[in-house]
Amino acid sequence: MTISIRLTDEEEERLDQLARRTGRSKSFYVRTALHEHLAEMEDAFAADESLDAFEAAGRRTRPLAALKAETNL
Repeated sequence: MTISIRLTDEEEERLDQLARRTGRSKSFYVRTALHEHLAEMEDAFAADESLDAFEAAGRRTRPLAALKAETNL
């Protein structure tokens, strides 16, 4: 699959320099960055979804100190 992205001049220059210095392609570094951060972004989205579902069910969060006091921890 081919994807087109717009980079700032600074991002493009940094990517060009890295590719030249290492002999790897710019595509290699874009794929590597995507691979490394995709799981992180998926986890953050799942956490947001879970919190939304938690709150939609009428449940509320509370500070850890309050929970400790309630449970005598």
